[in-house]
Amino acid sequence: MGAVNNPDFNPLEFEGYLKEAGSNAFTLSPQKWQKTTNAVGLFVKLGRYGGTYAHKDIAFKFASWISAEFELYIIKDYQRLKEDENSKLSLTWNLHREISKINYKIHTDAIKEYLLKDLTDEQLSFKYASEADMLNVSLFNKRAKQWREENPDLKGNMRDYASLNELLVLANMESYNAILIEKGLEQRDRMIELRNLAKTQLISLEKLNQLDIKKLPK
Repeated sequence: MGAVNNPDFNPLEFEGYLKEAGSNAFTLSPQKWQKTTNAVGLFVKLGRYGGTYAHKDIAFKFASWISAEFELYIIKDYQRLKEDENSKLSLTWNLHREISKINYKIHTDAIKEYLLKDLTDEQLSFKYASEADMLNVSLFNKRAKQWREENPDLKGNMRDYASLNELLVLANMESYNAILIEKGLEQRDRMIELRNLAKTQLISLEKLNQLDIKKLPK
């Protein structure tokens, strides 16, 4: 154990104490043990409210040495604490599950509000300076500049605040857009195609999310 938890442990001193331990005259104070072997996990605090303190692993070992009854008490109390800890973890898991449900509702509402609507004639006819901004409008209904103006206190760009599903769809849109460009489609026609792709894929992903949530244990 010394090599695992304490690389500075002095094994030679330990071997000497081990040989003397059977003698009736053998005594060893915690201070001497700590000083001579460079032991960790056990220390002595002097003065008022002082005492000898040990790591829980060492304390458990002392408990078994003191009495079987005391060891059983320690074990039961430790088990009680672990059960309490597991209960709190369960509460945290349930909270995450509820957050997942809420996020699903938010994403579904976003699809209804934006993607199920057609792009406006103004959006379709606008000559976007970059393909990235055209993709932003196709998926998020706004250009990067519009998002920055609406969110002056946020750092980064709109893609930094996109959901995982939106980022997955965006990656597919970028690949599909390259294919449409090779086919010679005008920007307006590409936007319509990309918008339809975004609708289909996002709705499919949200349905998969909902199925995953239903499979979670109650």
